[in-house]
Amino acid sequence: MSSELQLTYLDHSGFIVETEHQILVFDYYRDSAKVTPEHLTKGKPVWIFSSHAHADHFNPQIAAWQDNVTKYILSSDIRQAGGLSNVAADKLIYMNQDEQNNQGDLQISTFGSTDEGISFLVEVDGWRIFHAGDLNWWHWKGDTEENLQFAKDGFFREMDKLGGQSFDVAFFPVDSRLEEYRELGVREFCKRTNVRQLVAMHLCGQAWIPDETFITTHPAVAAWSPNTPGDKLSVLK
Repeated sequence: MSSELQLTYLDHSGFIVETEHQILVFDYYRDSAKVTPEHLTKGKPVWIFSSHAHADHFNPQIAAWQDNVTKYILSSDIRQAGGLSNVAADKLIYMNQDEQNNQGDLQISTFGSTDEGISFLVEVDGWRIFHAGDLNWWHWKGDTEENLQFAKDGFFREMDKLGGQSFDVAFFPVDSRLEEYRELGVREFCKRTNVRQLVAMHLCGQAWIPDETFITTHPAVAAWSPNTPGDKLSVLK
């Protein structure tokens, strides 16, 4: 019997993931399509994930949803930045990298980032969902050789932890500001892990279209690069 996952793009690195029994919201920043309210009131448990405190990944407005939210799972740097002080303490879970937390039908594992905060692996309803946050190979043109090597080393340390993992869905940055280096991280990620459905995020203004080389190198990876807030994708299993 097949099951279905519904993905809804919010903006930047923000997505709603709806499984048969649960709703997950990742890195809510803004929602110009106004699709979040309908998901908060479907009657399913709602889990809010924020990978770090940067304003394009974390919006304190999420505190207003607490009556409809089961738990907020937040990077510990968000607590250091002030957290969600007006949310009931029993609804808040702050996590560091390389930790696990089981919430009944929801299993959460965290990995590191190459900027701030953490990345998430969530196992729920038979699905394995990875959200990278700001984990990427950040190769900026014009940066110093020392900084470029530091960024590469940090990324490969996390890839050593993630190597061999399988994901039904993986959200990963493909930032257009990196220009010809925008695919360095996603190519290495797909090389080292087994991804069924790749979702490009953190695009910063320019959609990503995988070229023929990417497609032939990773033939088992389906890639989706959403353009417009409110875009949806169904993933079957």
